[in-house]
Amino acid sequence: MSQPAHPAPWFGSTVLPAHRAAPLAAASAPTRRSTTLRLPGSSEGCALAREFTERMLSEWEWDGCRDDALTVVSELTANAVLHGRKNGSPDGADSDVWLRLTRRAAHLVCAVTDQGEGFPRAAHAPDMFSEHGRGLMIVEALSQHWGWTRHAPPYKTVWAMLPTGGT
Repeated sequence: MSQPAHPAPWFGSTVLPAHRAAPLAAASAPTRRSTTLRLPGSSEGCALAREFTERMLSEWEWDGCRDDALTVVSELTANAVLHGRKNGSPDGADSDVWLRLTRRAAHLVCAVTDQGEGFPRAAHAPDMFSEHGRGLMIVEALSQHWGWTRHAPPYKTVWAMLPTGGT
């Protein structure tokens, strides 16, 4: 079981993309060790994040962690869309979310950055019939480590390291 870390770097020093950065798209060469996708702060962003993750893992030939990575990316992106909205943007129209996938020798780092001011926290045992409140518990169960990093306001990144079986 992993322990959430605060604050902890997820892949070294980082410069966040500027607000209103590149258009919604990110194609990267299979030789890259990391890649980033800008997502809309809406439910559409969750689907795009899953598609992007599946495509990158296929290009990197990392099928062994595919299911766990898709689940973790889905949960982190859903949390960013639901809870990481820019202040004053109730519908998420002005909120951006960034997904970064980083290949390491034995890990895949899935990191989602949003503009929300709240801090991530795993819920205590939710009502067994509740549809919400399990996301970070799932991330914790599937990852070797997870945590979050606060950047210059208003950004934060929630990340998870998944074992890939590499050495």
